[in-house]
Amino acid sequence: MLFAILIVVGYLAGSIPAGYWLVRVTKGTDIRTVGSGNVGATNVWRTYGRNYGLPVMLFDVAKGLIPALVATLTVSHLAGVLAGTAAMVGHARPLFMKFQKGGKMVATTGGAILGVAPLVGLAAIAVFLVVFLIGRYVSLGSIVATASLAPIAAALGEPWPVIVMGGVAFVAVVVLHRTNIARLRTGTESRANLRRRKGAAAAPAPTPTPTP
Repeated sequence: MLFAILIVVGYLAGSIPAGYWLVRVTKGTDIRTVGSGNVGATNVWRTYGRNYGLPVMLFDVAKGLIPALVATLTVSHLAGVLAGTAAMVGHARPLFMKFQKGGKMVATTGGAILGVAPLVGLAAIAVFLVVFLIGRYVSLGSIVATASLAPIAAALGEPWPVIVMGGVAFVAVVVLHRTNIARLRTGTESRANLRRRKGAAAAPAPTPTPTP
């Protein structure tokens, strides 16, 4: 019973659309109508600045980390993986948005991995930072970082559920970033500029920006 409850709690935690609610309450705007149209932290950051984007990012990480960590400590690595994966699914298809499109799952995946295998999560964050700082593509950094999860987990001798979780996360992130991948191939993907210009207003027209 506890096993099932932890998975349900993971999904419900992942379903909390922090970016959507924060922008709706403070700006009176539907974040899905501006920038990339995504509810994740990067779109919020690019559209309204780091004072909005950073709290959303931290929350999106926490809603993957906490369910996965609690389930791992109280039950097992398998329970932690399933609770973390449920949070990831909730972020992508949130109950509290009637299962409409949510975020692209990267921040929540990072939190979930940190909850079940902290060293793997920290190594993947390092991979993301290196790739991002070189190219300034959030999408590319996200894809490469998630691609590294399963190999790093295997190299560190993590339990098989963690390795499988890394592989599943990579496939899911690739699917959710397929339009970004197409733009990367054609050289039209936007490079990150996470410091919004002073006085810049949120534009209603969508622009191609990746979101975790």
